[in-house]
Amino acid sequence: MVKFIESELVLLKKEIDEMWTLVYNQLDRAGEAVLTLDRELAQQVLVRERRVNAFELKIDSDVEDIIALYNPVAIDLRFVLAMLKINTNLERLGDFAEGIARFAIHCTEPAFDAELIKKLRLEEMIAEVLSMLELAKTALKEESQEQATTVFAKDNLLDEINANATSILADYMNRHPESALSCLNLVSVFRKLERSGDHITNIAEEIVFFIDAKVLKHSGRTDEHYLNDKK
Repeated sequence: MVKFIESELVLLKKEIDEMWTLVYNQLDRAGEAVLTLDRELAQQVLVRERRVNAFELKIDSDVEDIIALYNPVAIDLRFVLAMLKINTNLERLGDFAEGIARFAIHCTEPAFDAELIKKLRLEEMIAEVLSMLELAKTALKEESQEQATTVFAKDNLLDEINANATSILADYMNRHPESALSCLNLVSVFRKLERSGDHITNIAEEIVFFIDAKVLKHSGRTDEHYLNDKK
């Protein structure tokens, strides 16, 4: 039984890795589509969103099967539950990518003011989201608490950029009223990127939870001691 569940857990982790890559590419394409207002690229994101949704359902089903068939306990159960929550957060990131891509499709501007985009730090924000997602993925692969906790601090930059974007866009709209609608819609892009950071932080927290429990197991401490420490 032990060998069977171990192989299932390896397969589950592989599926999460594939889902992760898919979502990363979705966010990357969506970000590029916004920066360039490339509607064709944005449309690719919308088409691939169906794959993200299908993958989420597949992983959810596999988790349910593992729990029902193998009744995992202790560290194995923590791993399965962490993968389930990570899967949910990845699906939400896919939703944000779709929403960002829709902005590029519906935007009526032929091109954005380059100076405005630079002042908004939009490209920097997109790069930071992708960096956080890649860092969290590495943390899970290498089972590194240090890398996972690094994600938390990086989220502060997204909050800062998002907080400044509204006032910058409001000032731009006063000077360029013809771009008011696009500027208002652009606010939602910043909000989705900021929320993406929150979900990646959630993922990092699940990784820390799983790794921490594993470290405790290897140190000889029991789950009971662990739970008492968390009270």
